[in-house]
Amino acid sequence: MELRVILEKCVGCGVCVYACPYNAIDIVDGKAKIFESCVDCGACVDECPEDALVLGTEVKKGIRIEDYRNVWVFAEQRDGVLVNVSFQLMSKARDLADVLGVEAVAVLLGSDVDHLGQPLIWRGADRVYIADDPELAHYRTEPYARVLADLIQEKKPEIVLFGATVVGRDLAPRISQRIYTGLTADCTGLEIDESERRLLQTRPAFGGNIMATIICPNHRPQMSTVRPGVMRAMEPDEAREGIVERVPVNLEELDGRVKLIDVVKEARKRVELEEARIIISGGRGLGGPDGFELMQELAQVLGGEVGSSRVAVDSGWISQDHQVGQTGKTVRPSLYMACGISGAIQHQAGMKESEYIVAINKDPNAPIFAIADVGIVGDLYQVIPKLIEELKPETVEE
Repeated sequence: MELRVILEKCVGCGVCVYACPYNAIDIVDGKAKIFESCVDCGACVDECPEDALVLGTEVKKGIRIEDYRNVWVFAEQRDGVLVNVSFQLMSKARDLADVLGVEAVAVLLGSDVDHLGQPLIWRGADRVYIADDPELAHYRTEPYARVLADLIQEKKPEIVLFGATVVGRDLAPRISQRIYTGLTADCTGLEIDESERRLLQTRPAFGGNIMATIICPNHRPQMSTVRPGVMRAMEPDEAREGIVERVPVNLEELDGRVKLIDVVKEARKRVELEEARIIISGGRGLGGPDGFELMQELAQVLGGEVGSSRVAVDSGWISQDHQVGQTGKTVRPSLYMACGISGAIQHQAGMKESEYIVAINKDPNAPIFAIADVGIVGDLYQVIPKLIEELKPETVEE
């Protein structure tokens, strides 16, 4: 999965030498020569006038689509604990695999992670591939990309899903580049076109103003990253049986160009809206950042988290990790309270699957009321303080 020179085409023009940002190419004996400092960025491939540079061990033109089978999930783990999006994707992979009549497969990379195989089977996997090596204990791009790309080329899955996490967003494009296939990022919907066995990958486009459905008709596997919280994880079925299989790990010295010296965890509270059972969200109707103090007070009383609309984030009233919507997080809490949020379609896309929705807005025609279970037309600065007072535990006098 490295940059190759097709010697028959190379004319030694030197365009690639000037195109390479890493000084990893030179002309030797009239032909381009690739050195170890190459990072496979592909800049030279785009500039070569003779099409003499190829990224990948093979050019996948005219591949046999029928050779690719099964739906894979990159099961992301951190410190030996599977992240929730892995279970969400595993459940979706189970649905897709049933439609296609193939296996749902989880791929797990790490060190001492054998104990994580069975929980993935309980959540829908027919088979779990485990690549276990001390070098994979903590995520690093190069070794993870090499192991997973090699496994994909060997086993030939037709679909590979990644969570749109920090790790997934880094790893997935590296894999797609190495194996010469497409990647659709930040998907919010996945379905199967049964007539063509194609994955229909839906994601917001143009700032969330439209929803685009993307296909990958000529290359395999079909690859997507999926936002956490979009898919619903199935309940674990401990009666399910499957196969846990160790796969060999072939890491070379090249994969160790980045050495992990230490892991320092920042001591700050991260807003995990995707896991929250109760979310109190504020929008334009708050009028300013001070309004989120009221949101926080109500959230503390209810034991929930604070969310926001995009306009509140764009206005600088609250940080982006609180944003709910097409361009923010997708959530499914038991209770979602929309306070001063009009309910544009982009915001609804991120919270409409909530079990119970309460809306507070002065505008009786606000779109949020169309999906709310309970709507309160009124000033949130009058309604919420009374609600907090009612919900606070009574003070018992001695």
